[in-house]
Amino acid sequence: MVSGKLLFALASVATLGSVTTASAQTIKIGWVNSYSGFLAQAGDQMEKGLNLYVKLHTKDLPPGVKVEFVRRDDTGAPEVGKRVAQELITRERVQMLMGVVASPVAAAIAPLTAEAKIPFVITNAGGVAIPRISPYVTRFSFTLWQTALPIGTWSVKQGWKRGFSAVADFIPGHDAEGAFIKGFTDAGGQMLGSVRFPPASADYAPFMQRIKDAKPDVAFVWVPAGPAATAIMKAIKDLGLREAGINIVSAHDLLPDEELPNIGAFGADIVTAGNYSTTGVRPANTAFLKAWDEEYKGKAIPNFTSVAAWDAAHAIFELIKTTKGKFTGDEAMKFFAAWKDPDSPRGPISIDPATRDMIQDIYIRRSEMKNGKLVNTDIETIKAVKDPWKELNPPK
Repeated sequence: MVSGKLLFALASVATLGSVTTASAQTIKIGWVNSYSGFLAQAGDQMEKGLNLYVKLHTKDLPPGVKVEFVRRDDTGAPEVGKRVAQELITRERVQMLMGVVASPVAAAIAPLTAEAKIPFVITNAGGVAIPRISPYVTRFSFTLWQTALPIGTWSVKQGWKRGFSAVADFIPGHDAEGAFIKGFTDAGGQMLGSVRFPPASADYAPFMQRIKDAKPDVAFVWVPAGPAATAIMKAIKDLGLREAGINIVSAHDLLPDEELPNIGAFGADIVTAGNYSTTGVRPANTAFLKAWDEEYKGKAIPNFTSVAAWDAAHAIFELIKTTKGKFTGDEAMKFFAAWKDPDSPRGPISIDPATRDMIQDIYIRRSEMKNGKLVNTDIETIKAVKDPWKELNPPK
């Protein structure tokens, strides 16, 4: 419930936005990220992608126009994210919100953007229904339905007919579970069961034991990218799931590039679906990785959150360049609706004007050891994938 005082403040901001344009001198963007909490590593990946783009391209802004990022920590908690977003809108008078790792946080923030007519550019949170909360939300990352449904379909094509799912018990985990099951069963597979565990679980062994006891051909396992990926892979190893003949598949979150050195050789020969990996052979990716290595000097490995932040910053800078820093919230959303980039590090991308979500290639990747390192290698490309959930569930 939004307080009367906040509604008045938001209405004032909305009224101001309808009759004035953004400053031609300083564009204030509220950057909401998980600097602490269980998603802090994902937040750091996203932060590095944003910072690198801004450092390299601030010189390209129109003369006299500056961009100021007003940064806030949402701690991965929805109530904190909502509070800091309120502060950014009503006190800081930002012209745009950007960022957010966690889907529950993004869902808590989205209604505020509808009241204030403030664009909200999401750079990770993949909860499928978030853009429907507010017409001022656009997303430059992905939905779990884009990645998990194809891996369900792919699994049946391998002759794996009996499935099991184990996911973190929050919005993206629910989406991943639903998408995998839809792809798997529509292709002719049978689900033997499913289990959910706390998002910040410290002990995955009991849940992996449930999978082993069910004896499926394939298990879809999903956790948020970061240390949880290494922890659950260790549980899979300790319980001997793969030795028991159970194939492990997932969305890209299970084998994020930055965790591969920690997972090591045991992570080889696992198939995941995602929108980016560092091994992607594209000129734009080569240039991105070169700039990344020069900036971070081998101390960080980019992943899909890094690239989403990079791409979103690119779109925002193009908006500022096109308008010379003078735009309303509605004008910004119209610009984003037509956004296309044929040369993103992840491949060709565009915003679907009907859903305000990404249209992008999805890569089926197999992990393997190369030169002593675990890497994700693309083995199949599904071109120009729209969010399938929104196609299956049109607005009423």
